[in-house]
Amino acid sequence: MIAEAKKQIIKDTVPVLEEHGTEITTVFYKRMFEAHPELLNIFNKTNQKVGDQPKALAMTVLAAARHIEDIETIVPAVMGIAHKHRALEIRPEHYPIVGKYLLEGIKEVLGDAATPEIIDAWGEYYGKIADVFIGIEKEMYEAAAWEGFKPFVVKKKENVTPDIVRFTVDSDDVAKSFTAGQYITVKVNPEGYGNTALRHYSICSMDTSEGIKFAVKREAIKDKEGVVSNYMHDSIEEGDALFLSAPAGDFKVEEDHDKLLFIAGGVGATPVMAMAEDTVAKGKDVKYVYSCINKDHQPFKDQMAAIEAKGADLKIKFSETEGFLSKEDFVGSEDREIYICGSMGFMGTMMKELKERGIEESRIHFEPFGPKMSLGA
Repeated sequence: MIAEAKKQIIKDTVPVLEEHGTEITTVFYKRMFEAHPELLNIFNKTNQKVGDQPKALAMTVLAAARHIEDIETIVPAVMGIAHKHRALEIRPEHYPIVGKYLLEGIKEVLGDAATPEIIDAWGEYYGKIADVFIGIEKEMYEAAAWEGFKPFVVKKKENVTPDIVRFTVDSDDVAKSFTAGQYITVKVNPEGYGNTALRHYSICSMDTSEGIKFAVKREAIKDKEGVVSNYMHDSIEEGDALFLSAPAGDFKVEEDHDKLLFIAGGVGATPVMAMAEDTVAKGKDVKYVYSCINKDHQPFKDQMAAIEAKGADLKIKFSETEGFLSKEDFVGSEDREIYICGSMGFMGTMMKELKERGIEESRIHFEPFGPKMSLGA
C-alpha cells in the first residue's frame, strides 16, 4: 500500500500532468531511446514522430493518477495496451527501464517543481502500475496460441484496393486459433530502416482453410511514409517467410450481444469484416454500415457479398469527404450494440454523431487504427 501522504502528492500532480503530460512523455521517449537504442526494435518510430504514442502514454499515466484510490479500476482501460505489449514481446525487465526515464522526463520538464518528494511518490506508484501490467500480461503470455514470433509462409497476396493488400499466411507448427476482431503482429527488417520493425495488422476473415488472412494498407501519416506497410506491399511476395506473434487484442463481440451494428471506414473494415462473418455465421441480427471514398477503394467485396447473402443488412456509402458517415446513416439502430473501427479522425466523428443520436456510450465499442488512449476517451 502507498502511504496517504504519497497518494495526496500523486493527486496534487494531476493538473500538472494535464498541462505537461505529453511534453513529459516526449522527453521520456527521447531519453530512453538515447540510452537504450535496442528498444527501437520494439516501439513504432512513426507513432513517436507524429505524437500519437506520447499522447497515449500521457493519457494512461493521467488515468492512473486519477484512480489512485483503486488502481484496479483502470484495468479495463489498459487491457488493450497490455495485449499490444504481449504481442510485441514486452517483458517484465522492460518496466524498470521505462520507469527510470519517465521519472527523468518529469524532472527535466518540471525542473525545480519536481521535488524529491514528488519523484519518490511517483517512483513508488509507477511500480504499482507496472505490477498491474506485468500481472495481466503474464496471463496473456500463458494463454497465447504460440510463443514468440513464428515463421509463416505467404500463400496469397491479393490487391483488394489500390492501397490495401490481403495476405494469407500459413504454418504447420501452430494452431490457427483467434477471436474475431484480433490482430497479428508482423516482424520484418526493411532495408535501410536500421531496426527490426513490428506492426499490428488486423485479421480480416474467420476462414482459415488456407491460412490466416490479414490486410495491410499502404500508409503515409502526416508526410511520414509507413515504412513497414510500404515494405509489405513492395517487397513481400508469395512464397516468402513472415514472422508473426500470436493473435492479440480485446476488440471482440460480447456473446450476449445479439442485435449488432458494425460501423467501419476505410481500412477499418479489416477487423470488422471478421466480426461480421463470425456473428452472421452464429445467426445474429447484423447490420453493417461501411464508408470509403469511392467504389475502387472498397475492400473485401467478396467477403461483404458473402455476408449479405447470408442475411446481413449491408449498407455501403461512398463519400469524397474522407468517407465519413452521419447520424442519419444509423436510423433504426438505437437498440443495437455498436462496434466501430476506423482512423482516428473517423472515430472521433463517429463517436460525436452517435452521441448526438442519443445512443448510450455504454453500447459503443470501438477500435481506432492508432493508440487508443490518444482519443482521450
